[in-house]
Amino acid sequence: MSKIYSPVIKPTVYLLIIVFSVFSVILPPAKAALVSTAQAVSAKDTEQIRSELHVLFDRADVQAQLEAWGVDPQEARARVDTLSPHELETLSARMNQMPAGGGALETIVVAVLIVFLVLLFTDIAGYTDVFPFTR
Repeated sequence: MSKIYSPVIKPTVYLLIIVFSVFSVILPPAKAALVSTAQAVSAKDTEQIRSELHVLFDRADVQAQLEAWGVDPQEARARVDTLSPHELETLSARMNQMPAGGGALETIVVAVLIVFLVLLFTDIAGYTDVFPFTR
């Protein structure tokens, strides 16, 4: 029975030997190394974070808000330059977690819209009689 499969098996074995040999030469072996805590913690470069904050301080609305709080924008920029890498990383993480906008007006508009839609659907279904245009 082995003679029946030998014409198929021999070329397959030779092909696999060649493929494995080529791949063992081309692909380098896997290497593992320890990663220091400093490398793991500092995902962003501190200079990149500082430049992002400087771009933020260049915006007119940010400068206006700082002046409204009684903070000189140039003084805030100077304070950013003196922050340690850990403080910059913490500040950047907090800024990325904070909401970008929105407030009470949007919440009120959404609540009024939801109440209107609930009353409209209950009026159409016949449970309430609030809107005369649904009859």
